[in-house]
Amino acid sequence: MKIGITGKLFMGILATCMLVLITMHWGVRISFERGFIDYIKRGNEQRLTLLSYALEDQYHLHGSWAFLRNKDQSVYQIMRAFQQNSDNSSNLPPQGWRTQFWVVDSQYQRLIGHSGQIPKDSPRYPIRYNDQIVGWVIATPIERMTRDADINFDRQQQRTSWLIVGLSTLLAAAVTWLMSRGLLAPVKRLVSGTHQLAAGDFSTRVTVNSQDELGRLAQDFNQLAISLENNEKMRREFMADISHELRTPLAVLRGELEALQDGVRQPTPASLSSLQAEVSTLTKLVDDLYQLSLSDRGALAYRKLPVDGVHLVQIAVAAFRERFQAKQLQIITHLPTEAPLFGDPDRLNQLFNNLLENSLRYTDAGGKLEITIECLPGWVRMSWQDSAPGMRDQQLARIFERFYRAEGSRNRASGGSGLGLAICQNIVEAHGGKINAQHSPFGGVGITVDLPYTGE
Repeated sequence: MKIGITGKLFMGILATCMLVLITMHWGVRISFERGFIDYIKRGNEQRLTLLSYALEDQYHLHGSWAFLRNKDQSVYQIMRAFQQNSDNSSNLPPQGWRTQFWVVDSQYQRLIGHSGQIPKDSPRYPIRYNDQIVGWVIATPIERMTRDADINFDRQQQRTSWLIVGLSTLLAAAVTWLMSRGLLAPVKRLVSGTHQLAAGDFSTRVTVNSQDELGRLAQDFNQLAISLENNEKMRREFMADISHELRTPLAVLRGELEALQDGVRQPTPASLSSLQAEVSTLTKLVDDLYQLSLSDRGALAYRKLPVDGVHLVQIAVAAFRERFQAKQLQIITHLPTEAPLFGDPDRLNQLFNNLLENSLRYTDAGGKLEITIECLPGWVRMSWQDSAPGMRDQQLARIFERFYRAEGSRNRASGGSGLGLAICQNIVEAHGGKINAQHSPFGGVGITVDLPYTGE
């Protein structure tokens, strides 16, 4: 049976709590026993000191030890005076004295006390008379508890301590279980969401209940799910657009060829030109798709070197000027002396050709295209402003999407594949630049390209 992360976290925290509790228990036990024994020692020392003072007073009254020799009852009466609440009989030492003691004279002759050898290293309390030591009170050292009451008290404290440890363990287990479930609830939601995401359900979202690391992870997960959902949507639209774009010229080709095969049409130069036009449309579409796929995966070969942007634009404009004149379109340029760039001249030429082709296809006859280049701090800004027809704001926001063409004059009838501006965007980004679309002051569409400036 595999233990889940909740069980592992629960066992880890509970084991740590138990280790802390047991360590604290033994620490408290050791401290209590040592402290209790020290307390007993200090109490006995105080009592024995008082006993030595009392015996000094008695010695002053009698002038000798005759009053005490072999008269234990006299000492017990003195000791009982120190303990007012004693219920002991007159033949037993009072309670509170947890050690054996002896009273000896100056020659160490036993006066009272237990029979047997007197320990040599025991604590000694002098009894003085006229600045001379006339006797000693000697007690056995206390190293452990000997009285039943003390032992029973110690055992009671030990049982109470273990009971506290047990109750604390149960409380720690309950709190740890609730805490582990609470902490891992967001993780479980993320795991469940990840499984759904891996199964292809890109609409999956997880609830964000906090702003900590797990909360930020949940936000990133939701953002990832949104990106995957958008990419999946774009992929499906892309496949649908490709099939639609290929279906039209293929249908025309099939109809033309069937007409020729059935003898409805004769293989005249006009019919062959129509077939050639459809083949050219297919070839252009396939070439654009290939270029777009290469730029998407970064496989386009870029051989960057210092180039003059003004010179490249002039070459592209010269190549398109005759086609613009044939459609009665005017090209107006506002170019500086030079615009130093660091880029691939072939790809930049492709960029400029696509922008010119876009204006040529989608600008009404009699209109114009105005091209302006400005050298700004750190950037070269190129503006392509054509005349009517224009586009709405919603259309401008999607102009760089693949296969997107606006309604009206800017549609497939103009011959475009809808991939030219998407390729332009990839080329500009590969050069570290930016491209955006806006309304043109001449009623059409304006395209602005910003490329890094390499001039002084």
